Amino acid sequence: MSENPSSNGLLVEIVGVEKIFQRGAETIHVLTHLDLQVRAGEFLALMGPSGSGKTTLLNLMGGLDRPTEGTVTVAGERLDQLPDRRLAAWRARHIGFVFQLYNLLPALTAERNVELPLLLTPLSKAERKKHVDTALAVVGLSGRARHYPRTLSGGEQQRVGIARAIVTDPTLLLCDEPTGDLDRKAGDEILDLLQALNRDYGKTIVMVTHDPHAAARAGRTVYLNKGRLHHEPVQ
Repeated sequence: MSENPSSNGLLVEIVGVEKIFQRGAETIHVLTHLDLQVRAGEFLALMGPSGSGKTTLLNLMGGLDRPTEGTVTVAGERLDQLPDRRLAAWRARHIGFVFQLYNLLPALTAERNVELPLLLTPLSKAERKKHVDTALAVVGLSGRARHYPRTLSGGEQQRVGIARAIVTDPTLLLCDEPTGDLDRKAGDEILDLLQALNRDYGKTIVMVTHDPHAAARAGRTVYLNKGRLHHEPVQ
């Protein structure tokens, strides 16, 4: 698996970002004058109370949303300036998403769920199978490839979700509460896996979590509170 840092070692650079939503007559400032840098190969935890803007910030990094103001640069590309079609292609190449509730398709086996992102690429069937086999081996599920989600434990389903996220060898792995639906033992196994992806494969990871136990696994933690970024917990 490869990494794709920008020339100055920064993979993510967010400058002066504001995100405003309009709900009827109400204006909601979700992010306010936010600056953030993430270096290639870093494992960053993003903590904060519910409604603080964590998932919104993650979506900006992944090109799922655009800022109202400010710039979002990932892997040397200004996401806030990319047209929608180019943004979708960029996201498919550079971003892997891991979700709290796994988002697996129940009618597909583990290997078919993992293969889904590759269907958007020009890879042949044989090449796709090789990538899928590699991703499932990395997460320790080679023996469960033909199992359906309903026959897998929650921890195994999340491993499938991580395999799907890494199968395209993305530049940046974005994890939104990846252990939030798991018990402590299964959650620790997922955190071990994320640490291994960071340590052994050089994957850059940004993980949203509300759990200090999970955040402690990251190399650095930043805190969001009322749309503003802090480097220490806000009391």
